[in-house]
Amino acid sequence: MNLDKFRGVFCALNAIYDKNDNIDTSKMKQLVKIYKSLGVKGVYACGSTGEGFLLSTQERKQVAAAVKEAAGDDFTVIVHIGCASTKESIELARHAEEIGADAISAVPCVYYHLPPSSVKMHWNSIIDATNVPFIIYNIPQLTAFNLSPEMLAQMAENPKVIGVKNSAEPVYLMERYRQAVGDDFIIFNGSDEQFTGGRLMGADAGIGGTYGCMPELFVKLDELIKENKTEEAVALQFKINDCIFDLLSCASLYGAAKQVMSIRFGIDCGQPRSPFLPVSYEEAKPIADKIQRFVDELK
Repeated sequence: MNLDKFRGVFCALNAIYDKNDNIDTSKMKQLVKIYKSLGVKGVYACGSTGEGFLLSTQERKQVAAAVKEAAGDDFTVIVHIGCASTKESIELARHAEEIGADAISAVPCVYYHLPPSSVKMHWNSIIDATNVPFIIYNIPQLTAFNLSPEMLAQMAENPKVIGVKNSAEPVYLMERYRQAVGDDFIIFNGSDEQFTGGRLMGADAGIGGTYGCMPELFVKLDELIKENKTEEAVALQFKINDCIFDLLSCASLYGAAKQVMSIRFGIDCGQPRSPFLPVSYEEAKPIADKIQRFVDELK
């Protein structure tokens, strides 16, 4: 399988709601098209940034269908279908296959702390339910399950398993994963503030929740890394990290990100769903201005 469409920068797509707290598919489609125009390789829908676990099953299907429609056939769509139960995950996986998603992805259960044997059964049941490529999502800080290189190697023996999105903090794990699975396998860096480190330690691509605020910066960073301009990449990473620090200093990351996107792209992205806290325009405006200044410096 040609994995090139999974190499590059992928925005973890934020959910957008209307004034009645319903999914606003029109604005989400607009956002996808903006990312597509800015050189992003694709989007990751209904994950942590997409507030997937705050959406109903029907809403998640609604988002996935709208995103794929906006993306067309030349923009990669990865749909996160992980749920607390295997049954519901399979339902979403089959829907993703129906709409033509390029790949599906799933975390382990986010509530019950399960042993590796249960996690393998969960993932393998999802994988067996469709013919869609599968990307493991490792985010131990939220799931309390940290994927070992040994287990990744076992999962990778299934040809449907094409990659892993690794959001664990140590970039050292990227190198261990690469040693475990070889080169014909996609490793996505999931820690935005360590994009450069993750890529240098073995990741092929990145999926991130702050990419959506500043896609131009991450696309440029990806280019610098591919061109082996490490010193320039590190300098740009430091600028990005300055913006990430500001976003994380707000009442909620997703609230801040949505306000910044509203300011930068002219789409009212609203606020995150409760229990996430809202962030005001006044708080987000200086962050948006800083990002825009860094973007302008690239020209």
